[in-house]
Amino acid sequence: MDPDVLTAVGRSHLRVLPTEVLDRLLAGAVRTKVPAGSVTHREGEPAPHLELMVTGVVRVFVTAPDGRTMTVRYCRPGALVGSVSLFSDRFVMPASVQAVVDAELLRMNAAVARRAAAHDVRVANAFLVELSERVVSFVEEIPGSAFATVRERVARHLLDLAAQQDPGRDPGDEIEVRVTQREVADAVGTVREVVVRVLRELRREGVVRTERDQIVIVDPHRLVPAPGWNLGP
Repeated sequence: MDPDVLTAVGRSHLRVLPTEVLDRLLAGAVRTKVPAGSVTHREGEPAPHLELMVTGVVRVFVTAPDGRTMTVRYCRPGALVGSVSLFSDRFVMPASVQAVVDAELLRMNAAVARRAAAHDVRVANAFLVELSERVVSFVEEIPGSAFATVRERVARHLLDLAAQQDPGRDPGDEIEVRVTQREVADAVGTVREVVVRVLRELRREGVVRTERDQIVIVDPHRLVPAPGWNLGP
């Protein structure tokens, strides 16, 4: 097995599966590169799918009638994408999936995964744990999306992106986040003009510095808006 794939499996809920079971589950899987900004699945699509994040970051986002978007999940190496589509009758994508940075996915065969879950309780249990975690995560996301201020949502998004930079850096170092103000607005569910005002406030306070197509977090500790948030994945 490819070392990167093996590492991703080790971070996923599939790590509990014996080697022979895992080999059957991954039969026919294809490693695929996804350029930053590419949408891999769109809201309304019906196709079942199952993907393992190998490298990079993708976001799962919903879109309002006026075109604004809101990110509801960030998927990093080891995350499984699409598990729910395997077990939902007449499945339709409730959200879209987009690469935040260049990413690689291991696209697994949905039919193979379904058969494996139906015939091996160990596979079924791995998916059950994954889906249970997703439910809890989405419930926990509600306060952050519904009750947080725009400034808190912007800070959270920047910290999420910052977490993908060099993991060995000093937490107090400046962090360059390659993102445009429009992309930040789309991710937090607001318009660019509002994000511009928030970033202006953060600049005045010495927390960030804005440059062309990137935002530099000058003081990461001051950007953390609530207890318990950190720069980790």
